[in-house]
Amino acid sequence: MPYPKALIFDMDGTLVDNMEYHKQSWIDLFEYHKLNLDYTTFDTQYHNGSLVEIMARLFPHVKNKDELYQIGSYKEVLYRDLYRSHVKAIQGLHPFLESQRKKNIPMGIATMGDQYNINFIFEALGLEQFFHSTTGGHQVNRGKPHPEIFLTAAKKMDVDPENCLVFEDTRSGIEAAQAAGMSVVGIATMFDKKTLVDLGCIKAIDDYNDLTNFK
Repeated sequence: MPYPKALIFDMDGTLVDNMEYHKQSWIDLFEYHKLNLDYTTFDTQYHNGSLVEIMARLFPHVKNKDELYQIGSYKEVLYRDLYRSHVKAIQGLHPFLESQRKKNIPMGIATMGDQYNINFIFEALGLEQFFHSTTGGHQVNRGKPHPEIFLTAAKKMDVDPENCLVFEDTRSGIEAAQAAGMSVVGIATMFDKKTLVDLGCIKAIDDYNDLTNFK
């Protein structure tokens, strides 16, 4: 593709390698609510979409969206408490972001995390200066693999979707970006690079140091 007019980044597993902490916070939530559910079953059968969509599957008797969001928010509190002392950017992230800022390339975030999680990572890593805008799961009705969050991020930056390049690590995120008409660079935190290419990524990287020749 031609040089993109905007870059859109997922956050978890893409800016930070934090998925093990999210996994543990889900397990802690299951225990707190006495749900007889192992993580593998959860990940394959429940773990798609927005926080409210996931909670509606876990707690089908709860019909109020605000209540579902509150239940899910506690999981995010558990995650932040677990990860707080371990926050670390994926290698090469800051130099790469700085190189794109110098080119005046607008950059946005498209994460299923909520505003508290976005603020948590941005404050820990000093990222606010790099990003034009952020879009969290609380701002969309349909979560990944639906393309809404990427289309919303592109609209905020006033860039056509086909001119955006996405950085993602998960199958649902890659599918969402592709459904939005965007090309994807895969970050090998969840899958190996071959799998990311097989999923349709135009390039797969271990970390942002692999993009030193990014033109």
